[in-house]
Amino acid sequence: MLQDKDRIFTNIYGLKDRSLAGARARGHWDGTADIIKKGRDWIVDEMKGSGLRGRGGAGFPTGLKWSFMPKESDGRPAYLVVNADESEPGTCKDREILRHDPHTLIEGCLLASFAMGAHESYIYIRGEFIREREALQAAIDECYDAGLLGKNAAGSGWDFDLFVHHGAGAYICGEETALLESLEGKKGMPRMKPPFPAGAGLYGCPTTVNNVESIAVVPTVLRRGGAWFASFGRPNNTGTKLFAVSGHVNKPCVVEESMSIPFKELIDRHCGGIRGGWDNLKAVIPGGSSVPLLPADIAKDAIMDFDWLKEQRSGLGTAAVIVMDQSTDVVKAIWRLAKFYKHESCGQCTPCREGTGWMMRVMERLVRGEAEIEEIDMLFDVTKQVEGHTICALGDAAAWPIQGLIRHFRDEIEYRIRKEPGIAAE
Repeated sequence: MLQDKDRIFTNIYGLKDRSLAGARARGHWDGTADIIKKGRDWIVDEMKGSGLRGRGGAGFPTGLKWSFMPKESDGRPAYLVVNADESEPGTCKDREILRHDPHTLIEGCLLASFAMGAHESYIYIRGEFIREREALQAAIDECYDAGLLGKNAAGSGWDFDLFVHHGAGAYICGEETALLESLEGKKGMPRMKPPFPAGAGLYGCPTTVNNVESIAVVPTVLRRGGAWFASFGRPNNTGTKLFAVSGHVNKPCVVEESMSIPFKELIDRHCGGIRGGWDNLKAVIPGGSSVPLLPADIAKDAIMDFDWLKEQRSGLGTAAVIVMDQSTDVVKAIWRLAKFYKHESCGQCTPCREGTGWMMRVMERLVRGEAEIEEIDMLFDVTKQVEGHTICALGDAAAWPIQGLIRHFRDEIEYRIRKEPGIAAE
């Protein structure tokens, strides 16, 4: 169990003062200039040593990602873009950072931008996050007034400006290149890679896109040392992590815990157990709606990190844990996700544009029990034709929940078709 002294987010529940004075009292903005004076290479090496993997879902090593940025400028400016477009169903961790602990993110932006040679950073915030944007902007204004941003930021000798950009509420803009297109004022549609953002990103300049949580932990990691952060969790799955637990638990919550915490411990310690007891558990989506669900018998033994869940053909994703008890109509739940991905597809790639609608319509008939048994395999085949055949990962995100359903709950689908024709999909 994570001790309070090791928590990075000291105000995640908003019980303390979120202002600059409150943040400083809790140890933020302490010696920021001294960290910068240690140099870019030291910061990147420390982040590599921490083992931090991106907290936005993909889990790519953060320090390695930063090292892709050019060491010497060719005349083009460099940018850090923070992805605060938290639109994955079930995920609600970044909004808590934005509204209750914004100074962790702002200080992180300064340190990360310096490490990548960027004098400007943009935070792209989700369209629906109105109050979160207000809290973040107020915190940024405080920092400018206190000399922590702008010319000679925090007395470090580094000039740094931070801007908030409000999106219009599109899920696809959570994909890094679609986010950059939107930030440039264009339609939010993913770009082909290469070129990767580190070579040609925002306005054709070297750019790194990182998740809010990935950047917000940076100041504490650098203050306490990469080795300290790496001491939590299993190898290759290190650090602390915000888990957002929703669904059929007694106390849904967002909590900071050590990586690799057993699922059972996470639920019992922080969520008051499963509603109706552990025997009532049916399935768990361990990392936001795009990762395949796990049935109760696997989920009970789950270790909450990237590698263990990947071995079970699921994923940690954003660590948005959606718990379903025996009252859940699991076929209908996955149909609802299929409907979401069909609605949010940008339509650029044919497999996704056509496939998401096709999968949703078949799922609709499965919910009603009107399909044929053979269509289950046909649906699985179509998910395989969508998965991996699109520019971005939205095709995968639409395919995986259905694959997980067929893999683990095929008997429920078949029972539906044989016994219960005519159940309406609402």
